[in-house]
Amino acid sequence: MPSTQKPMRYGHTEGHTDVCFDDTGSCIVTCGSDGDVRIWENLDDDDPKSINVGEKAYSCALKNGRLITAVSNNTVQIHTFPEGAPDGILTRFTMHVNHVTFSRDGTKVAAGSSDFMIKVVEVTDSSKQKTFRGHDAPVLSLSFDPKDVYLASASCDGSVRVWNIADQTCTTSWLLLQKCNDVINAKSICRLAWQPGTGKLLAVPVDKVVELFRRETWDSQFDLSDASITQPLNVVVWSPCGQFLAAGSVDGNIVVWNVETQQCIERMKHEKKYSICGLAWHPKYKQIAYTDTEGNLGLLENIGDVEKPNDKAASAVAKDYNDLFDGDDDDLNGDMIEPPSSPKTGDNEDDADDLMQPPGHMRRAVIDDDDDNSLDIGLIKASSGLLEKEDDGDDQTGGFSALPPSSTQQPFYDGPMPTPRQKPFQSGSTPVHLMHRFMVWNSVGIIRCYNDEQDNAIDIEFHDTSVHHATHLPNSLGHTMADLSTEAILLACESTEELASKLHCIHFGSWDANKEWTVDMPKDEEIEAICLGQGWAACATTALLVRVFTVGGVQKEIFSLPGPVVSMAGHGEQLMIVYHRGTGFDGDQCLGVQLMELGMKKKQILHGDPLSLTRKSYLVWVGFSAEGTPCYVDSEGIVRMLNRGLGNTWIPVCNTREHCKGKYDHYWVVGIHENPQQLRCIPCKGARFPPTLPRPAVAILSFKLPYCQVATEKGQMEEQYWRSVVFHNHMDYLSKNGYEFDENAKNQAVKEQQELLMKLFALSCKLEREFRCVELADLMTHNVVNLAIKYASRSRRLNLAQRLSEMAVEKASELAAAQGEEEEEEEEEEEEDFRKHSNAGYSSSATEWSRLPGRNVQQDQEVEDAEETDAYEEAEEILEVHQEKEPNPSSKGVISAEVTAPKSALVASSSRGRVNPFKVTSSKKDPVVPSGNVLDNMTKYSKKTSLSGSRAGNKQNPPVIKPLTPKPKTKQALAASFFQPRTPIANPAEKTVEEREEKAENESQEAKVTAQENTENRRPKTGFQMWLEENRANILTDNPDLNEAEVIKEGMSRFRMLTSEERMVWTEKARGGRVSDSTEDKKRKRPAAEEDEVKKNQEQKSEDTNVSKKSKPLDQSTNNRLSAFAFKQS
Repeated sequence: MPSTQKPMRYGHTEGHTDVCFDDTGSCIVTCGSDGDVRIWENLDDDDPKSINVGEKAYSCALKNGRLITAVSNNTVQIHTFPEGAPDGILTRFTMHVNHVTFSRDGTKVAAGSSDFMIKVVEVTDSSKQKTFRGHDAPVLSLSFDPKDVYLASASCDGSVRVWNIADQTCTTSWLLLQKCNDVINAKSICRLAWQPGTGKLLAVPVDKVVELFRRETWDSQFDLSDASITQPLNVVVWSPCGQFLAAGSVDGNIVVWNVETQQCIERMKHEKKYSICGLAWHPKYKQIAYTDTEGNLGLLENIGDVEKPNDKAASAVAKDYNDLFDGDDDDLNGDMIEPPSSPKTGDNEDDADDLMQPPGHMRRAVIDDDDDNSLDIGLIKASSGLLEKEDDGDDQTGGFSALPPSSTQQPFYDGPMPTPRQKPFQSGSTPVHLMHRFMVWNSVGIIRCYNDEQDNAIDIEFHDTSVHHATHLPNSLGHTMADLSTEAILLACESTEELASKLHCIHFGSWDANKEWTVDMPKDEEIEAICLGQGWAACATTALLVRVFTVGGVQKEIFSLPGPVVSMAGHGEQLMIVYHRGTGFDGDQCLGVQLMELGMKKKQILHGDPLSLTRKSYLVWVGFSAEGTPCYVDSEGIVRMLNRGLGNTWIPVCNTREHCKGKYDHYWVVGIHENPQQLRCIPCKGARFPPTLPRPAVAILSFKLPYCQVATEKGQMEEQYWRSVVFHNHMDYLSKNGYEFDENAKNQAVKEQQELLMKLFALSCKLEREFRCVELADLMTHNVVNLAIKYASRSRRLNLAQRLSEMAVEKASELAAAQGEEEEEEEEEEEEDFRKHSNAGYSSSATEWSRLPGRNVQQDQEVEDAEETDAYEEAEEILEVHQEKEPNPSSKGVISAEVTAPKSALVASSSRGRVNPFKVTSSKKDPVVPSGNVLDNMTKYSKKTSLSGSRAGNKQNPPVIKPLTPKPKTKQALAASFFQPRTPIANPAEKTVEEREEKAENESQEAKVTAQENTENRRPKTGFQMWLEENRANILTDNPDLNEAEVIKEGMSRFRMLTSEERMVWTEKARGGRVSDSTEDKKRKRPAAEEDEVKKNQEQKSEDTNVSKKSKPLDQSTNNRLSAFAFKQS
């Protein structure tokens, strides 16, 4: 091409530099971060005139002998030109001004500031100002419509707006740019420009293309692009004639198009690839002055002459068009070959610091691919003179003429577009191109890298200084990757022409003097990701290999990856690797994950399973929680965790976007903790990552599973329950792998889960969702199921209680059968020891121990209805103790109310209580079915709740399904307090699972006890029994067909119809005149087993009397106490 590029001149210090010509083009004016404005007669001017306007000058504009500058003191100043004399302050802002520009006639100046404001000021009278509000972030650039009707603006909020100057309203707005929080973080300063003369088109640099919008309709007419543009465009400028458009990119490319033909006529590359931040077209000649962010000034001369024939351009276009057919297969693979003159949007790949393209551009790329071919035909014909130039000929979307496809044109691919693969990254690091960056920030510490003119070094800081002191390392090798653990620092660098890619480890935990080692990779093999574990280090390379080393430097395993690595993380013995398992389409990444354990038993947990990501997102963080559960975060802010309890699936546990205040804010994750549940991250205002200085503050976010209707009480409790389950799965993993974990935390978690289930159960009862109640009960432990039965009975839901009682028996039998064989030998020894040391006062009659669950058991239970109340309450107390001690929420604990014989596989009746007066007696009822008996096992949640709560916190009872083992004296006394002999009698229904399991092993001992004490003969009568003996004849007279069991039931019904005083009389007769103790005795601490026997009998009988007084309706206090348990706060 005929253009020439002169060597650049140093103009200003490093920083943003602006440039413009004067009205005649006789001199070039520049301003820079040194606060000077320099006036150059030409590029060879060795002594340009300099005017100091302030500490920094961000922008300048020149017209009609007035020089306008935007200065760092937040003002817009006027100076005379060329004298440079100050002429006052035009306007002020609360923050610095980023861009100033003149209107076409030079009477107005527009200024856009970082305080989101735009002002249009009259030059001759600064009091005449118009303010434009609407942007939500700093204003990047402005451009006056040549007709002075509209003003265009671009902002860090991602929008480009067109304002009506007269009424100060926003005419239209497009969301085109990437959002950011400040100009310094913007990918592009987006210097937009109106077409001179008619103002028909507005040119906006958007990523790697220039979009042109039609005036009035505000439709996108077409895009201008070029294959040489690989980074975002910074600035566009029109030629004074309006025929040509020039654009400069952040990597130093300048491209010039003929707008009418949409053909690229010039390409220029910056000699040092510095970012182009200023462009100015000479008002008369074919020259473009440009400046870069290093303060240099350049000049491009002899821009292509449009008067000459276009034969060369046409042949070049034709050649490029033919190249499409050669690259047809490449199109399908995502390596799209595009002609340099194409107005196509390009690859849509972002620069190095962006991991993938914006999702909204994918389908447009498909359409533009179509446009590509059609446009090239038009260009060929246009260059041959076959098409006439028309002002309105570009009305079609995409800006190409509607021509029939050529007969030689091959079919083009119109399916889903492949997604560019995400580049490898280190979790907890910021982009490599930054001079000051985080190499890693994790739960151990922080590694920062400084790469500037003064220093190239690495700083290591530990959160816990007892692990190691802070360290400063030189970075002579140019390390770009780092990881940090409690025993080592791992660094890696890329290869150079002279040196291979290196892995460098500083093992500060070593006990010898040599703490560092380095390994060189083979030739042409680059390290792409590294990580540290406990005693090992690993790196993934471009050869699709993972290399494992000991922390001391011994090479260990090597294995291949199925695809290019994306990231990897280590924790303890676990190694997690994320890699590309294929090509994604339509903005989606196609990633796989491998999870391995590198301990003594090496095994693979996840075998390259697909990694779930939000649509059109990419991976931004991968690692482990502090407890060792794999986690990862995608670009949409979704945090996912491995759910080991559901077949190693991934569950979303947090959406950080819900916590962001602004639309463009993000959270940068640095750590995850499961106990307590904390997501540790750094809030980033308008950015995806934080700056190194000032030191970012860590915020703690809470987790929330995405369950439905979490605003309701039901949804909230469901989410809390399952979150508790998921976040305590790691305890099972730790226990299986021999690690230590906090038993108290696990027990507390189980307690919280069961309380939530009980609250859900109570809520479902209120809503009359009984089937749902049964489903909830299936998740409960056995102890809590019995409480649910009690609650259902209190709520008069007898059908529900019946079904729950059947479930309780099933759970008891299943659990006992599963554990019986495994613990048989151990139980024999423990039971013998237990029976020797704990005189619990159980009935030892051989007849009762071996009695099958039949009609006789039910009869005895009904006869002893009133005497069982104290036993219920103590069972509840034991239940609470065991509820806290149960190791697993899914385990079905068995309380003493359930009777199971594992050896004989016989399930005995588990009921203990009074007969439900609402239950219909039927001869069809199977007397052996224990569910009715469990239903009868309902008692009030007694006044002993507070006492039992204190016991629950103090006693160390083993799981109920196991026999109690001998305890030290103090603990033995506490355990015996649950099994004190209340009276010399006992009912088989009172036998615990321990007694059932003792039955087979202790027949001989039982026989001896039976010989000594026949409980059938020595059992003292209750008040009800005495009343029944006297009134049996009356009952049989009224109902001669009743059998014995039905006589007892009828008697109980009649006995309950007596007044309280009459029943008290019978009770006193049975007691033989003894007076029950006051209820305060129950609140005292129980003495040792031997001393408390008499008080225990009195206490029981007092409770018996209270129960006998209770008729079917419940008093308010009982319901209050029950609900107090069911809705007890954790």
